[in-house]
Amino acid sequence: MRLTHFTAAVLLGFAIAAPAVADETCNSPYMANLIKGQEDFLHVWTLGIKGLGDGNDKLVTVDANPKSKRYGKVIHTLSLPGRGEAHHMGFTDDRRYLWAGRLDDNKIFVFDLVQPQRPKLVRTIANLAPDSGFAGPHTFYAMPGRMLVQALSNDKDHGGVTGMVMFNNAGKIIDKYPMPTTALAGGVKGDGYGYDIAINPAKNMLLTSSFTGWNNYMMDLGKLIGDAEAMKRFGATMVAWDLKAMQPQKVFSVPGAPLEIRWSLKEGDNWAITATALTSKLWLVKQDAAGEWQAKEVATIGDPAKIPLPVDISISADGKGLWVNTFMDGMTRYFDLSNPEAPTQTYAKQTGKQANMVSQSWDGKRVYITSSLLANWDKKGADNEQVLRAFDWDGKALTQRFEVDFNQLKLGRAHHMKFSARPAGRDIAASAAAARVAQR
Repeated sequence: MRLTHFTAAVLLGFAIAAPAVADETCNSPYMANLIKGQEDFLHVWTLGIKGLGDGNDKLVTVDANPKSKRYGKVIHTLSLPGRGEAHHMGFTDDRRYLWAGRLDDNKIFVFDLVQPQRPKLVRTIANLAPDSGFAGPHTFYAMPGRMLVQALSNDKDHGGVTGMVMFNNAGKIIDKYPMPTTALAGGVKGDGYGYDIAINPAKNMLLTSSFTGWNNYMMDLGKLIGDAEAMKRFGATMVAWDLKAMQPQKVFSVPGAPLEIRWSLKEGDNWAITATALTSKLWLVKQDAAGEWQAKEVATIGDPAKIPLPVDISISADGKGLWVNTFMDGMTRYFDLSNPEAPTQTYAKQTGKQANMVSQSWDGKRVYITSSLLANWDKKGADNEQVLRAFDWDGKALTQRFEVDFNQLKLGRAHHMKFSARPAGRDIAASAAAARVAQR
């Protein structure tokens, strides 16, 4: 049975009942147990480096509570066999389990966070490519009792034509959804590429963006830039899907590889924003006066001629601000979204020699930056710093609070981050005692 029956019956109820919110502001609206206060832990998914430590990919847990004696320190590492291009993570709808994927070998690891200070590996999913035909699990998006995974590539030619795969929370594949390759409403032809997922339940809208396939993202960046044909193989579209039917409805032309998508979290806004990596633009997806969904360019990020390479964005809980990281110049920029039709950069700081992921707390007072993009795209030599940096944000400037040097600690390349918190009612001392007992 196709999942559309489940979607129509259950997601319609969520469209009415579930607010489009999340703790670090960029998660699925179906995820429970939101952290609107102080996060306690930061989980960092790291890429192994041959000859550095054990060389394996890892889930690294950092204490993020300023009241803790171990604040800013690594308190747990979980090493996974091999190096498979560790990339993104996502919680299940009950926030109990954290799914983490690898873009090269297509493996998905499921961690139990019942004790968030000591994540436990409980499942390894290895059938994504053979059972769906898609490869490169990228985005993990919580659905009611399900996990929707956006792939970047395929198992046939390792190109960019791909699709989404729906799993249940037990790790079984339920259905798959190819990205469109034909023209839909509006006449724009789909390119078949995929990258991110973002849902607005109130509008029955699922948005997807596009990137590139295994042949490109596993290539050395310098070689890729010098390969004119390879540079043509990047996505240039976003797709609007009917959420309940899980059917593509309209393809938008968005040149330059649109990556992360963020819906405004302010009730009633009903617009989303994305950044294009290759053209360094912000694009707005919104209904026009006639009620038709449109995508349009609304701002420029840095100097596009220098290819700053926007890689991650994080929207504030009130929908009025957007953090944008650009990899090549290591800059973190803040855009005022008070008028989403005309975002304005109001602040910028170089937060590293290379800057990739950016996450913020629900209250917007804390911002975290990691440095690694892809193993073969990271900078070389002294510019290849691998760090997690934590900042306070007072609305005017970022002030660094701590740094974790993953090279120095031999933990690999720091990529994606997720927050977690101690169980309700358990203070720092009690959690520390429980951790000591667990280690015996």
